[in-house]
Amino acid sequence: MTDRVVLAYSGGLDTSVAIGWIAEATGAEVVAVAVDVGQGGEDMNVVRKRALDCGAVEAYIADARDEFAAEYCMPALRANGMYLDRYPLVSAISRPVIVKHMVRAARQFGATTVAHGCTGKGNDQVRFEVATTSLAPDLKTIAPVRDLALTREKAIEYAERHDLPIATTKKNPFSIDQNVWGRAVETGFLEDIWNEPTKDVYSYTDDPTFPPVADEVVITFDQGIPVALDGVAVTPLQAIQEMNRRAGAQGVGRIDIVEDRLVGIKSREIYEAPGAVALIAAHQELENVTLEREQARFKRTVEQRWTELVYEGMWFSPLKKNLDTFIDETQKYVSGDIRMVLHGGRATVTGRRSESSLYDFNLATYDEGDSFDQSHAKGFIEIYGLAAKQAAARDEKFGNGVDFGAGEF
Repeated sequence: MTDRVVLAYSGGLDTSVAIGWIAEATGAEVVAVAVDVGQGGEDMNVVRKRALDCGAVEAYIADARDEFAAEYCMPALRANGMYLDRYPLVSAISRPVIVKHMVRAARQFGATTVAHGCTGKGNDQVRFEVATTSLAPDLKTIAPVRDLALTREKAIEYAERHDLPIATTKKNPFSIDQNVWGRAVETGFLEDIWNEPTKDVYSYTDDPTFPPVADEVVITFDQGIPVALDGVAVTPLQAIQEMNRRAGAQGVGRIDIVEDRLVGIKSREIYEAPGAVALIAAHQELENVTLEREQARFKRTVEQRWTELVYEGMWFSPLKKNLDTFIDETQKYVSGDIRMVLHGGRATVTGRRSESSLYDFNLATYDEGDSFDQSHAKGFIEIYGLAAKQAAARDEKFGNGVDFGAGEF
């Protein structure tokens, strides 16, 4: 029986050429797997037909949009996942769901190997391969661009020589990856980190310099998940799509960052994530209202480690699963409404309300009705500062007290 390879298929030049390239290099049949995570673009049936026309023996199409939104974007939202405090893990969270469907196809079609189109310099090669071994340790992985030296020039020459049904002459200066959670753009003139992004870099967001009239939205959360916008019930996918539209129209979510890749190099990336940025800002503010202080402090530590694990391809790792359990528990009371104004590139929270709020007006107010017993404050401060007071007294005893200098008053 001829061996089979499952290829993560985008419909573009490199993965279209990779179908025949892999077959020639390995003697295996290729099963193309295209996963819809809300990236838009071509109809998936067109993508499927192209895969077959390029020589795939099977073409597996998965509509994973709702799955991706509910099972990958929502955990990232509840974790306030922002790598380097700015990047909402756009590509990082899409790789595990793609790999899940690749492994499913490998089992269905009897493949022993999976393949992806990543280079040897990026994070995605790690994400694809670690996720694969985490789900199916028996599967082998190959990467034509990295392992078989498939350059763009070779890909164009191969496609023209074999008359493949794929455009080969128009070269986009950028490398682009997108899904419903956001859009990532790199390479081209952006590799010079002094160069300012040009208008053609952006697609999900309008120019925030000349915004339309401010847009006010009320986002309703239930246990950390957005369930309604302006009182209209939404699914996770619908919440992201609608916030992409509304926040994107205001230029919210443009990110220009030099980030630390897992492979050890720094890379300049442009991201657009209007819905993700607005939803995370709203979620963080609702947590400010509903999480207990020490719980919130520790969650920030967990969030950073969770984000690093996901960025570095460890979505299916034991530690990430453990952190998921903690984060899930913290969301028990993260329910309520956040009012937000979207305008000129900013998503600004202007109101919050929650039945499970820890904010007590009568404790917080300085006006009549104050229920905070201020007579307790003096004793609290004395006990709270006791250790520091003792340390200061010891410094004075051994001549190590603060030198106030000889200045005049």
